[in-house]
Formats: sequence, C-alpha cells, structure tokens
Amino acid sequence: MPDLRKEIINILDAKLLTPHFQPIVSLAQKKIMGYEALIRGPSDSSLHSPFNLFTTAERFNLSTRLEFLCREITIQQYADLGIKEKLFINASPLVLLQPEFKKGETLRLLDQYGVNPRSVIIELTEHKPADNYEIMRASAKHYRGMGFEIALDDLGAGYSGLRLWAELLPEYVKIDKHFIHSLHDDLVKLNFVRSIQSMAVSLNCNVIAEGIETEEEFKAIEKLGIPYAQGYYFARPTAVPVEKIGSSLFTTVERTKDHKTVPLNNATTALDIIRDVTPISAKTIISDVMNLFHHNGELTILPLVDDNMASGIIFRDKFLTKLFSSRYGIDLHGKNPIKTFIENTPLCIDKNMPIDLVSKQLTSLMCNDPAFIITDNGEYMGIGTLLDLLAEFTRQQIDNAKHANPLTLLPGSVPINNQVNQLLANLTPFGFGYFDLDNFKPFNDVYSYDAGDDIIKAVANTLTQYIPAESGVVGHIGGDDFIVIFTCNDWLMRCENILETFKNLVPAYYSDKDIKAGGIHTENRAGEKCFFPLVSLSIGLVDPVSTSQCHSHVDIADLASEAKKMAKKISGNSLFINQRMSARISDDFQAVAHKPTAKLHVVN
Repeated sequence: MPDLRKEIINILDAKLLTPHFQPIVSLAQKKIMGYEALIRGPSDSSLHSPFNLFTTAERFNLSTRLEFLCREITIQQYADLGIKEKLFINASPLVLLQPEFKKGETLRLLDQYGVNPRSVIIELTEHKPADNYEIMRASAKHYRGMGFEIALDDLGAGYSGLRLWAELLPEYVKIDKHFIHSLHDDLVKLNFVRSIQSMAVSLNCNVIAEGIETEEEFKAIEKLGIPYAQGYYFARPTAVPVEKIGSSLFTTVERTKDHKTVPLNNATTALDIIRDVTPISAKTIISDVMNLFHHNGELTILPLVDDNMASGIIFRDKFLTKLFSSRYGIDLHGKNPIKTFIENTPLCIDKNMPIDLVSKQLTSLMCNDPAFIITDNGEYMGIGTLLDLLAEFTRQQIDNAKHANPLTLLPGSVPINNQVNQLLANLTPFGFGYFDLDNFKPFNDVYSYDAGDDIIKAVANTLTQYIPAESGVVGHIGGDDFIVIFTCNDWLMRCENILETFKNLVPAYYSDKDIKAGGIHTENRAGEKCFFPLVSLSIGLVDPVSTSQCHSHVDIADLASEAKKMAKKISGNSLFINQRMSARISDDFQAVAHKPTAKLHVVN
C-alpha cells in the first residue's frame, strides 16, 4: 500500500500539479467568456484525480498548502498561455478560515505574473458545513476590495447554498450538475432551475449551468434564459484550453410542423424587428469606415462580420467621439483595422427568439448598447435595435388592450389562447385553471347587476393577488368565467388559498338576513321558487403533465371544461383536477379532502 502522506508531500514539494482549463460559455454572445481552472496530480500517481488529491490533503492537514500551490501554478499557466478571458479559481471556504491562510497572497501572485485582478473570479466551493457567515462575508468583502469577483459553486449541492447566496451576494452562481442532468425530462429540476434564474435576475447575479453534456440539456437551459453554461457538451478540461466553441453547438431549437411557434399575445420574434444592414469586415481600416459614415448621413450602425460571424458593432456617435477625442485621431488611427475600436462583443440573438425573451436577455446582461446582432443558426442575418424593440412592445400593449375585458381589464380569450399555444410550442410546462362562479345568476337577479360586477371584480382581484405575473397569467374570458395559466410549481396551494380567501370575502356582498339563512330564495331559470346558497367558486384544473400532452389551446380547454363541470357538482368552494391524460394516475376516481372549502377530486 503506498505511503500517501509521503506521496502528497512529494507532490507539493516538487510542484507536480497540472492545471486544466474548462471553458465557460456565454449563450447570448455564443463565445467563451472564461475558464474554470481544475487541478490534476501526476498522471502516474493514485492522486491524479482531484477527488483523491484533495481528500488526501485534507486527511493530512495539508489543504491550505495544496490550495495555495494550485493557485500559484494556475495563475502562472494562465499568464504563460496569454488567456484573455476570465479565470475562475476554486477556493474552499474552510481553507479561507484557517489560521495559516495568507491574506493578499493571491494578489501578490497576480502582480508577480502580470494578471489583472479584475480578470479573476474566486469560486467558493462548499461541501461541508460552514456556519461562520460573518467571516465568510468579510472574506468576500476582502476579495472584492482587491478587485476580484465572487462565484458560488454547486448551488443546490452544499449544506447552506441559498444562505450563502444571500449572505455573500456573489456576482456568479453555478447550479449543481445534478439539477442540469436530464432536466428537459424532469419537471422538478426544470422548475428549480427556472426559479434560480428568476432570483438571480432580481439580485443582479449571473447564473452558470454546470455539467451540460447533451444537446437536449443545452436547449433546455437556453430556453430558461440561463446566460452562461459549462460542460462536456462544449469542451472537456484540457491543459491547453480550446479557444473557440463551434457555432454548430449553438444551433437554436427547431420546431416541427406539429409544434409551430405561435407568438404570445400577438408577440413577435426577433426576425420581425430585423434591420437589413450591410456589414463590413473587422479588417476594414478606420479611414475607410470614416468615409462610409461621411458619405452616408443616415448610417448609424455598422456590424463587423467575417465568414458570416459577427465580432462587433460600430456605432457612429461613439466612433466619431473616440476618433476625434485627440487632435491627431485620424492620422494616428486611420490605417488601423476597425476591430481595434471594438470594446465589447455584441449580443447575438437568434431570429426565432420571442420578443419577451429578447428583452430578458438584454436585462439579464444589463446591456446598454442601442443595437444587437440577429442571427440565423449562429450566422449574421441583420441588426435589431432597442428602439424597434420598444416600439414592438408598445404595439403589443395596444393590441392586448383591444382584447382586454372592459370590466376587469384582464386579457381575454385571444391573448390567453395565443400564450397557451406558445407555451406548448416551446415545450414549457404549465398548469391550467378554469374558474367559474356558482349561484351567480340568482345573486345578480336579487342584488342587481352592479353588485354582480362587484363580485366579478372581487374574483379578479383575488386571482391577481395570488397569481402575480412571475407565477402565471390571469385572463377574463367573459361573464363570470376566468382562466389562469400557472407557470409556478405551487399552483394547487395557490388555488386552495384563492378558495379560502374568496369564501371569506363573499358574506360582505349579502345582507345579514341572507348570510344567516346561508343563501337566497328566488326563481330559477324555469320560473320556480328555489333556494340558492351563497355564491361560491368552482375551479377546474389541468395538471402540467396533462397539458404537455395536448396539441393546442382547444385540447386544454376541453380538459378544463370537463374539470370545471365536475367541480360545480361539488357544493361550496371546490376544485377538481383533470388528469385524464396523465399515465401516472390510475383509472379510478379519487377524492382527497384538503380544506373544508377546497375539495379536490382527481379523474382519469
């Protein structure tokens, strides 16, 4: 049996470690934005793998020494290779708390090898309990003070990942590969990642999806708007890192004829706002670019494209300002290629991306440029501008207003149907609810149409209270009929809360006499005197598994109508879930009581 202590000390003394670099890819820009440094031991050693290496170091109390050596070798190799993209360096929180930890050592190494601290991200990896959050916050503040950004690794796998996220507010958060593996086939994983991305946007944090190995996983995280990705699908870690990712790997998801994309609420895609702007080569000399602007006063944007791939955008105002900011600007720069004026890689948007997702991409990247590139399978196609994007949103809002219900101002059947069809086309999981009032006509007859309108508005207010925009869409399709599209996980709990809240609201619309009686006496549709209980709410629901097997809003509406009819057979506030298309539900009727006011029935 080998003497592991002697072996690891020998490795440390002789610095027998090799850094490997795995690219982290920007999905919006379709290029490498940085590299994570991963350490390997000697190839002929049992400590070659990182797991064995770091586990053995910890066993013999050599973790801190190993980590600093890894950092030194990594930074040296990063500098020697002349890498310009960001460098992600792993750091264990427990090592940061050790007495032998040397503050400022990383900064010293960067200075020694001529690396800008702003190129480095300290990636905190937590696999053991660490509850000293005060020291963790101080460490993060210390690193940021030296110009470093912070990344939190393996979110979802650690002991207190969300707590650390809240405490440290890192610039980057990496989702553990467990949640990426086969997420396109796992509704729970899909919604978990969607929630993380939503929280990250609100915290101005960038999400990196780790462990992407298949095209299906890539497409799934791309649809969710995750800005960065890492995994074998793009490249494995290598001692000499790959410099470019093949454009074919970024091919946008294509729809079959059975899944044709239908625009959301009459929304459009990037293709509908495209401007046909003839590009120039990035090798074009600056004096020629100056002549182009000089002879065409309406030309404000020049995309730089070579071999059908865009590398930059030149904006007239910025170009002229920079060129003439010095007295001899044209003489100094005139013969240089225009690519020397490129400050940022342009945002590239596929032509088929819906307008709302284009907006999310721009927001998540905090992009301030007035234009972006529109591509077809990664190749240059044209230009999109923020002004055109804003104009399209304005048009959509006006169009949506035409279809809004005049009483509640909620969207009507046309935008709701369009959204359902788009969710189906994008393979996005969602639940569906049909909300209908019971005993509403008798109430209307006795208490007047104004009182009936008040009840309808109470339903609308309750629904929008429990279904905010980030959780779904509420529609009013006429009379006392409402539709809800649920894009959240807890749709059932929200429905139960809606029923409970509505039950408590209803008595305020009746007289004390009718409340005491539990209802009203009036004529039915046949003219016969009958007793009608207090107004209640019936909900017909279709679960996400069943909606995913439908082809259009018509199929889903049929299932929801069936469920609503069953719910209305139950007295009082009730709901009924139609899971007829779900293979996971048995052939028998099942009844499950949740609350006195929220009765749940499931049907096949």
